[in-house]
Amino acid sequence: MTVVGVIVGILIGSLFTGLVIWVVGKLGLGLEVKGFGPAYVAAIVIAILNALVAWLLGALGVTIGGGFLGAVIHLVIAAIVLMAAGNFVKGLVVKGFTGAVIASLAIAAVGWLVTWGVAQVI
Repeated sequence: MTVVGVIVGILIGSLFTGLVIWVVGKLGLGLEVKGFGPAYVAAIVIAILNALVAWLLGALGVTIGGGFLGAVIHLVIAAIVLMAAGNFVKGLVVKGFTGAVIASLAIAAVGWLVTWGVAQVI
């Protein structure tokens, strides 16, 4: 895959994630988004922060297992990344750590529902 292909894939994936963040923001589940533009920028920032966290954990030799404990660890990392994105993106307001956890769960659930719905159509 070329570098251009990777960049296009990231931008399209961020478009989908931005839509999910925008929907969760409209639902009032732990975060507020001022529009689709900030949601799209937030999706790109979150993707970059997630890549940095994954790289850092890999460089330190830390692996996160599966199961319930792994899910909780992933949720905490997602909440921290979402809070960090809220500090970088103008127009994205995360309502504390609890709000970030709720928003992370909602983003995961809405994303799963949309993916499932698209799979049913295809």
